[in-house]
Amino acid sequence: MSIGNSPEDERPFEDDREEARPSIGRALQQARIAAGLTVDDVSSATRVRLPIVHAIEADDFAPCGGDVYARGHIRTLARAVHLDPAPLLAQYDDDHGGRPAPTPAAPLFEAERIRPERRGPNWTAAMVAAIVAVVGFVGFTAFKGGDDDGSKTQVAEGSKPATSKSASPTPKNDKPDQPKPEPSDSAIAAAPQDKVTVQVSAAEGKSWISAKDHNGMQLFDGLLKEGESKTFQDSEKINLVLGDAGAIQLYVNGKKIEDDFQPGAVERLTYTKGDPQVG
Repeated sequence: MSIGNSPEDERPFEDDREEARPSIGRALQQARIAAGLTVDDVSSATRVRLPIVHAIEADDFAPCGGDVYARGHIRTLARAVHLDPAPLLAQYDDDHGGRPAPTPAAPLFEAERIRPERRGPNWTAAMVAAIVAVVGFVGFTAFKGGDDDGSKTQVAEGSKPATSKSASPTPKNDKPDQPKPEPSDSAIAAAPQDKVTVQVSAAEGKSWISAKDHNGMQLFDGLLKEGESKTFQDSEKINLVLGDAGAIQLYVNGKKIEDDFQPGAVERLTYTKGDPQVG
């Protein structure tokens, strides 16, 4: 009678049955590379400092300054590289003892309650000063009016001033300057000539976009869903980064841009008042 191995001895090891999932940092790094972005691109687009991006991709969350900030950075970086942040946040919570408790809202409400009480005296003082100025102006005008009566009478008794057609009021065609409204999607063709106006439309699908003005100030940074549009305007130029340029339709200064952007391609574009042409 031969003795064989029992079924328990032939079971696979526990490690062989479980498929190892990538770490948070590894998942973010792979998605960034797949999107064709560098660490500098992600840092510039999200305003997360370069050393923190490197640390998170190495699964070192200490430089973030706590769980709340670490979760915020993970969410921001995931959106920039086209990842769903929810699984990564759940994985972070599992690895770090659960989701952090929310910050108490009492200090914020207390600050909002106190702030109007500090502004009240300033408005009262301004109102009193305005009333005093109006009363003084009215009194001064009445005093000057008494001195001018004699001179007005002499003019009436003397030579009669000649009348002219120019004295009659003439209608003016020029309307007073009014603030120009923000350009809308329907009014993109009427873009002002002294500014650069760029309309970005997600016509073929969703895409992450970033827009900055000529000073480098962030105008928009986020995901544009399919069918959504954003319009940006500046006095000199607009700088764009398109995460999926193939899904985007561009109108610059009222004219459609016909560039053949490829799906999934990352494009960095600059437009000025003299465009349309890729900067």
